[in-house]
Amino acid sequence: MVLGCCNFLVHTRNFGILWKINKPQTKTRCCREVSQASKQKQPNSLPSSHTHLSQRHGLISPKTSPLDEPNSKGLICVMEIISQNFLPHCSVVTWGSKPDKNRLVPNRSNILVSSCGLRKSRLVVRNGTSDGYVVGENDDLGSISTRRGDSKSKVLIPGLPEEAAAQITPSHCEWKPNLTVHYEKSGCGNVEAPAVLFLPGFGVGSFHYEKQLTDLGRDYRVWAVDFVGQGLSLPTQDPTTISKETSGLQNSEPFWGFGDEAEPWADQLVYSLDLWRDQVQYIVQEVIGEPVYIAGNSLGGYVALYFAATHPHLVKGVTLLNATPFWGFFPNPVKSPKLARLFPWSGTFPLPPRVKKLTELVWQKISDPESIAEILKQVYKDHSTDVDKVFSRIVEITQHPAAAASFASIMFAPGGLLSFSEALSRCKKNSVPICLMYGKEDPWVGPIWGKKIKKEIPNAPYYEISPAGHCPHDEVPEVVNYLMRGWIKHLESGGFEALPLMEDGEEAWEKSSIGREIEFPRGDGWKKSVKLWLYGSKYTFWRGVGEAFRASLVRAFRGKSA
Repeated sequence: MVLGCCNFLVHTRNFGILWKINKPQTKTRCCREVSQASKQKQPNSLPSSHTHLSQRHGLISPKTSPLDEPNSKGLICVMEIISQNFLPHCSVVTWGSKPDKNRLVPNRSNILVSSCGLRKSRLVVRNGTSDGYVVGENDDLGSISTRRGDSKSKVLIPGLPEEAAAQITPSHCEWKPNLTVHYEKSGCGNVEAPAVLFLPGFGVGSFHYEKQLTDLGRDYRVWAVDFVGQGLSLPTQDPTTISKETSGLQNSEPFWGFGDEAEPWADQLVYSLDLWRDQVQYIVQEVIGEPVYIAGNSLGGYVALYFAATHPHLVKGVTLLNATPFWGFFPNPVKSPKLARLFPWSGTFPLPPRVKKLTELVWQKISDPESIAEILKQVYKDHSTDVDKVFSRIVEITQHPAAAASFASIMFAPGGLLSFSEALSRCKKNSVPICLMYGKEDPWVGPIWGKKIKKEIPNAPYYEISPAGHCPHDEVPEVVNYLMRGWIKHLESGGFEALPLMEDGEEAWEKSSIGREIEFPRGDGWKKSVKLWLYGSKYTFWRGVGEAFRASLVRAFRGKSA
């Protein structure tokens, strides 16, 4: 909460509301009155708690109060309110263009009061957890409530912690015969904390959420799971048998699943959306044991939404990270039995002879390390992102004997009982909270798909990050983790805790959009910044299409100019 003497600005994190109250007094009279009152009631030194704060951050001086200088320019007072319920404790407050004049003024009611001369100042507010914001330089404090997408306004957020911050524990469970589910967990000591479950995209596994497990595991109980048929959840045995006649024709290291008949445990096995939804149900009910906040990237986003639509009582909220809106191009045999019969094979084992030959050709290409590196180059916008670990894990998975046949089963599997739009409508009907986080430069599932979801559910917060590609959780994990924390806090507090970037108040957010520059530390002494937009509930889909079209024209024009 911040107050000015003449133009009062009240920002409560409890309710996410911002008020500006214009006072008729002049600045001179107001500051003079505050100064006189301060001399009578306030000591010239900070209390011990604030002295500790200044020593910790080296940003303030406990010697004198700026209110002892009534004629000084840029007289500033800062107010800090500590709430035991929802309001986070602000641990850093700085201002002014001259660092040697930074001071905090104590007040008996646990409040640090602020002044009128805030022009040409830079107000920074951060705390020790995940919240924080900055009022941009050369801005009048009173202009905050009307600013939209101001690139001068910068938000400072924490970087990633050390790898040992939250220990990641790999584990597994046998869900079905020879189908062992691999998952990783962290933060199990946070007994009373909410449970968070991450679902991976196609071709990766729980390892893709290492940065969430390490960071969010400090505050929550976090799980990440590998879908069966992918990652480390590939079958432990060949799902097919090979006859003696064909065994001599096979290579010395045959692919699993290329046999003549399916094993009894693999009869009717197909790696489909319905199977993964049932797998998630098992993990939530049997492993986690309580409703979860579920998040998914790409394919994982579709499965997360599908699961929430069919099991809303097990979901506290859904986060979609560049979720693919389509999967499974063949008709579902339950939903469309007549149409499904037109296709002789639907991803079961064994693979038909023609599919075997096609799979061998395709798999030889896509499992090549050079092809994998090229795909990663496409989906990551920032090529300075370290993807060596992700690359090596993907290459390792492709060498599993069951990987090729599992890939074929996934590609030919039927669609789910619910399409993406049907699952979205059911979640809306059941009032399942949804949050959207999309990398703007995704070459596969661009922001237009996220904005279509926003059109269907206007009240869902939609965050757009740039530069970021198809996997924002791995490319800019600092931002995604910051948003995840804020959204979970918002829901856990019943809406009293403001959403990230909602310092301008909910009413203002509904009318338009908020844009900020996000800055965070990365590496030794290096800082990275990205642009982050929060689109309001009245942001229209066609407006988004228009913006995307204008942006493409600008890029094309710049390309021609270059």
